[in-house]
Amino acid sequence: MKLKQNCKYAMLVPTSMGTRITPENGQPVHSSDKFTLYATSAETNVASISSYLGLPVKVLTTFVKDSPIAKFIQSNLKARHMDYEGPEVEQGNPWGYRHQINIADSGYGSRGPRVFNDRAGEVGRTLNVKDFDLERIFGEEGVQIVHLSGLIGALSPETTQFCLEVARAAKKHGTKISFDLNYRASFWKGREEQLRKDFTEIASVSDILIGNEEDFQLCFGIEGPPAGGEGLNAKIDGFKGLITRVKETFPNASVFATTLREVISVNEHLWGAIMLEGNNWHVVEPRTIHVLDRIGGGDGFVGGMLYGILKEWEAEKWPQFGWATGALATTFLTDYAQPADEEQVWSVWGGNARVKR
Repeated sequence: MKLKQNCKYAMLVPTSMGTRITPENGQPVHSSDKFTLYATSAETNVASISSYLGLPVKVLTTFVKDSPIAKFIQSNLKARHMDYEGPEVEQGNPWGYRHQINIADSGYGSRGPRVFNDRAGEVGRTLNVKDFDLERIFGEEGVQIVHLSGLIGALSPETTQFCLEVARAAKKHGTKISFDLNYRASFWKGREEQLRKDFTEIASVSDILIGNEEDFQLCFGIEGPPAGGEGLNAKIDGFKGLITRVKETFPNASVFATTLREVISVNEHLWGAIMLEGNNWHVVEPRTIHVLDRIGGGDGFVGGMLYGILKEWEAEKWPQFGWATGALATTFLTDYAQPADEEQVWSVWGGNARVKR
């Protein structure tokens, strides 16, 4: 994949930043009185792989003016080596705008995770193209890959239009577009027809499409893999059939990817991936990973795959590195992986958990 050169930023992510509150020691929310506060968003989870490994990353978002939570989030983004840009919106009143809150029980053993989303008054829903100079960002500063998420695309009519305009500007200036569908039924309710039209436009100009079987079925009506296929090979063949149909629908894209996950217990998963690059299949067959907190594993995969593309490695390495950064993300209490260096990631891929001195 040929990337635009002489860019200020390797990756750009539009996002709605929020906080995550998690009990200590894997305990349930309702029985805990000690919690840790994290800054989070799915899109910055993706971008963290590149930012921690030294590539320049920029975040487009909105903040609540004079909010201590906004300051907390801004400090976190700086700590992750990310630039950010976006307006500060007046709270309005005690019932006005704020940053979203995710209250998360990570689960343990046979007790599955539970995540409670509190998005009332979410300031990220005000993301508006009029607040950003896209000609400057894409034309003067330059971006190699913009990563868009269906979570942001479906937040509100304003964010949908924002993502459309970002995709159009990226296409105009030769920036590659990565689109992770991230379908959420609650986000689409009452807007299904318009969102399918708008998501189809974004997908039609995207270079990299990411999603699971439900994403492609529910966003675009594309037939998924057959139910009840027995054995690993049957499941992989089913996903290959799905991706082939997606490619026929969106021929502009040259990379298609999805993760494979089977949950043995909260702390043990079988983790794999499938990627189609051009006409070449790259399959990472599921193998065991040990999970501290599963949230962010899929984002970690996408981030690692995009990092491999940005580094212009041979395509075989893209899903391998993504598999490893996704597995690495599940060993962190934050939703995002914080790789020390490429060697650490490749050690995860190689199954080398020995002490490094």
